[in-house]
Amino acid sequence: MGRLTALLPSIDLAREELHQQGPKLDEKAVHRMARQLGADVLATRSADLQRYRQGQLPPGDELAGQHVIAQVDGGRVRIRVQVQTRKRKGVKHRRKIRVEWREPKLLILYRGDHRGRIVKNSRPWIDGTFQGPDHLMELLAFHLHRLGAALAKRVSFVTDGAPWIWNRLDWVERRVGLDPERVERILDCCHAVHHISLALKALDLEEAQREATYRTLRHQLRAGLSREVVATLTTLAAGQPADAPVWTEIDFLRRHEPHLRYDWFGYRGRPLGSGAIESAMRRVINLRLKGNGIFWCEDNAEGMLVLRAAALTKRWREAMEHTRGALAGNRCREWHWEAPDMMAELELNSGADIKPPTTQAEPTQQPGKIAA
Repeated sequence: MGRLTALLPSIDLAREELHQQGPKLDEKAVHRMARQLGADVLATRSADLQRYRQGQLPPGDELAGQHVIAQVDGGRVRIRVQVQTRKRKGVKHRRKIRVEWREPKLLILYRGDHRGRIVKNSRPWIDGTFQGPDHLMELLAFHLHRLGAALAKRVSFVTDGAPWIWNRLDWVERRVGLDPERVERILDCCHAVHHISLALKALDLEEAQREATYRTLRHQLRAGLSREVVATLTTLAAGQPADAPVWTEIDFLRRHEPHLRYDWFGYRGRPLGSGAIESAMRRVINLRLKGNGIFWCEDNAEGMLVLRAAALTKRWREAMEHTRGALAGNRCREWHWEAPDMMAELELNSGADIKPPTTQAEPTQQPGKIAA
């Protein structure tokens, strides 16, 4: 039932499909079963994460000797929030809700071939959360550790230019124990080209000149001539005020210059774009959690996210077996997540690998319950 609920676009369709196979259940029963299964998977993941924090989770070897590609991104889902209202005597009380946009954050790990694409007939790992960037990056470190990324031949982080990703990559690398010489950071080529377009747009050039310059700079960027691109934009922006928008785009490209070596990345068989995470965002979140008239409770949305990720990556059986085994001896489903103090760990462990703490780190924000 949980698998049908995750794969099909609605609870009602899952109930009808189940009825075609024999059992006839009402919509509330189906919803309750799917919600409980999602809570079980989240509770198991939280228990594994606690073991990882305490240094009790041994590393695996699935990614040993492989080219590992990790990508991260965020989406948008509407969440319903209960509004507290006063009950008035003699008036029928109706619960009110407030709808808010939330950003679920998703990660994908996969083995790359000699062209930077996913190895044929292999299965990726997809996970995500609604609990913010700290939680997602800790999940990324957790999955890299349990899969043995420290023994990988090469680890490539391919993302867009979001600061919440780049500011936490140092923490992830040190927590997992990755060799800096075998780690690469690549800025998604499409996002880099987009910043060139924004810079030219801010210069108010004539249409013909802007199009010609854009094509030239785009080809130079793909050829690995990022310094020439920055120099050209700097020359064109000469005379602009210091707070002009064009300087923001130029500073962005200059800051990410080490991550724009697309000629070298392409020659070495590295991915130049983050298409894998964009596709995962559409398949896992947009086609199930996002739509007209769809509002989710946060816990239910996160439970559905992990169920759908397990189903689409063809890891449903192993996820269910792991969940049943973990809950066989402990049926507690109340787990809380506390954000690690990433910046403090980086300062205290500068120049040394970060080891998993023996006790939980002090939270930097209000803990959030991630399982119903």
